[in-house]
Amino acid sequence: MRDLGHIDNRKSRTLQGVDRSGPTYMESRGSQIVSDSTLIDIGNTSDAELSALASGELRLSEPRTAMITGAGGLLGRSMRARLLESGWRVVPLTHAELDITCEEDAKRAVENNRPAVLINCVATADVDRCEVEPEWAYAVNASGPRFLARACREVGSEIVHVSTDYVFDGSKEGFYTQEDQPNSPSVYGKSKLAGEFAVREEAERFYIVRTSWLFGSGGKNFGSRVIEYARKGASLKGVIDQTSIPTYAPDLAGRIEEIINLRAHGLYQVTSTGPTTWFEFARLALDLAGFDKVELEPVTRAELNQRAPRPHNSAMRCLISEKLGLLPLRHWKEALVEFVRTC
Repeated sequence: MRDLGHIDNRKSRTLQGVDRSGPTYMESRGSQIVSDSTLIDIGNTSDAELSALASGELRLSEPRTAMITGAGGLLGRSMRARLLESGWRVVPLTHAELDITCEEDAKRAVENNRPAVLINCVATADVDRCEVEPEWAYAVNASGPRFLARACREVGSEIVHVSTDYVFDGSKEGFYTQEDQPNSPSVYGKSKLAGEFAVREEAERFYIVRTSWLFGSGGKNFGSRVIEYARKGASLKGVIDQTSIPTYAPDLAGRIEEIINLRAHGLYQVTSTGPTTWFEFARLALDLAGFDKVELEPVTRAELNQRAPRPHNSAMRCLISEKLGLLPLRHWKEALVEFVRTC
C-alpha cells in the first residue's frame, strides 16, 4: 500500500516557483525557446511571436484536460475559474450531471473524457445529516471517491480528492500534521477518512488534500453566509470554543493547481494561515461589511445542541508543502477582506 506521505521527488520540477511540467511553461535560453518537449529555432521568428511564446499566449500543445466533479459547489466553481484562467481545458460536472455514487455513471464519465487529472470537489457540509444518515454519508464521501479513483486508474488519469480537518478528534494542542493519527468522533469525519483510504487503495496516482472551514462566494456554511444572515436581520451566534483555520476557496483552488503541476503525489493539508474561532471570524466579517453594530452572541458548541460532535481544535499544517518549499497561503483575515468585497 502506498504511503500517503510519499513524495516522488523526481516529479517535482519547479524553477523559482514556476511550473515546468505543464504545456505552457517556456524558458528563454540565448537564441532558443525551450519547453519540456520541444526546442525551437527562433531565427525566423518575429518579435511579436517571441513575446507570445515567452508570455505563454502561444502554446506548443493542446492544454491539459481537468475534469471537475461537484463543479457547482463552492470549491468546484473556484477550481473551474482558476484552471480556465491558467489555460486548462475544463470539463465541469455538477451533481445533476454526474452522481458519483453510481459506479457505472462515474466510470462512463471518466472514460468519455479521459482527463489528465480529475478533481473531486463533491462534498457535503451537512455534518449533522451525516450523523443520522450514515449510509448516505458513506455513499457520497467514500463509495463515490472509490468509483472515481478506480475509473481514473483504468484510463491513466491522476485524481485529486478533497478531504477535511474533521478526520481528527480535536484533542491535540497545536497543529495537526500528516503524522498525527486520524480519530474522528463523527460519522462525517469517519466517512471522509474512508474516502481517503478508498482513493489510496484504488488510484495509481493521487493527491489527497485536507482543508478546513472553507468559505467563499456562494458557499452554504456559516462562514460564507454570515453577512447574508446579517442583511436579513437574523439572530447571529458565534462559537467560541472550537478552533481551526478558515480557508478561502479561490486560494485553495490555486494551491491545488500548484500541487498538480508539481506532480508530487501524496497527502496534503492545505489551509489559509492563522487559527481562530467562528466567533472571531464572524465578528471581523460583519465589521468589514459595515455591520459593526449587529450583535453576535458568543456561544459554546455544546449550547447549540447539535447532533454531530465537532473537534475542539483541528488546525493543520502541511509537512509535505514545507518540504516542497511551497509558501503558506495568505492569512484568512487578508482573504476575508477580498471575500467581503464580493458579498
